[in-house]
Amino acid sequence: MTPHAGSASQLQRAQSFITKWRVNINRVDAQGSPTFPASNSDLLEDSMASASTLKPKQVAVAMLDHAMAKHRDRYESIFMKAFLAGAMLSFGGLLSEIVSGGSAGINSANPGIVKIMGGFVFPVGLVMIVLQGQELLTSNMMVGSRYLSPGFVKLTCVFKIFPMGLIKGVIPWWSLPVNWIIVTFGNLVGSLFFAAILVRYSGIISTEPYLTYAKTFAMHKASDPAWHQIFLRGIGCNWLVCVAVWQAAGAKDTISKIFAIWIPIWIFVACGFDHVVANMFSVPLGIMFGADLTAAAYIRKSLIAAYLGNIVGALLVALPATYFYLRDYEAGGLRSAESGEAFTEVSTRHQHNQRNVPSSSEDVSTEDIEVRQKQ
Repeated sequence: MTPHAGSASQLQRAQSFITKWRVNINRVDAQGSPTFPASNSDLLEDSMASASTLKPKQVAVAMLDHAMAKHRDRYESIFMKAFLAGAMLSFGGLLSEIVSGGSAGINSANPGIVKIMGGFVFPVGLVMIVLQGQELLTSNMMVGSRYLSPGFVKLTCVFKIFPMGLIKGVIPWWSLPVNWIIVTFGNLVGSLFFAAILVRYSGIISTEPYLTYAKTFAMHKASDPAWHQIFLRGIGCNWLVCVAVWQAAGAKDTISKIFAIWIPIWIFVACGFDHVVANMFSVPLGIMFGADLTAAAYIRKSLIAAYLGNIVGALLVALPATYFYLRDYEAGGLRSAESGEAFTEVSTRHQHNQRNVPSSSEDVSTEDIEVRQKQ
């Protein structure tokens, strides 16, 4: 039997649709990490070709792809990325302590200047994390960092990205606590390694005034404030960190990404907000140098309070973004995440058609499409 009138155009549309939206679930990069399907990359590249930044809605869509990629990444890979991120952030923390601790004369007359100076140098750590694609807990509280396509950085904002992916159904619920636990311990081990090996035993700041400042700063972060004060400071901190991650994800070129990260991070450090991973370096370092503070007291007061505050701060970015930009999006449920399909912006009609065409990487013949039309 020959197709009815008009079937040729329907056949062409079906073939075009299949070619555009089919997903190859086995694509990996040279390091074995999962990559994104061409459809999503093409979508973002087309958007970037006509603008210097992505629109907020495009960033929100990309965040869901990031959550899916993190869900499918290997656990040991996540841990090693988190370890390196803890060390990278500690570079910024060490530089900030050197600048602030070495400015005692300025601090006595103009303490605000020292806060601004210390805050200005700290963002170098997060910049290195973002550009190298490593795993930072506070950003994963929102969403992750690697290149999705040329000029687009995928950020490891665990506290932000995973809630967004969970809300829209692109990842299963258990993926969030598993990722947070792995990244938490990875960041902690990396920070402790840096503090003990590269700072404490290297003797790099074992002289005055740096030694006294390291102990004083640890007390200021984990002993002097009340629990609720550290919690509230954690909210302000990760609100700004996730804003920085969001802005960097939307920036097209490297310089723009650096600038987008630098300003919010500079603000949070200069204001004295609490970042749970940054404190994993500065507080244990003070304890190593003899600060009047125990590890148990640090965990009970500083780590837990800052951790919970950072989660709330991330949600202040993730939840409004989900409401503003993802209300009408359907991710295909957990089936899509588990099979490796990427979240894409498609219409309701395309979503309906997608359920009636194969999703494998095999070629679809003209006869197959004709049979479906007859049915």
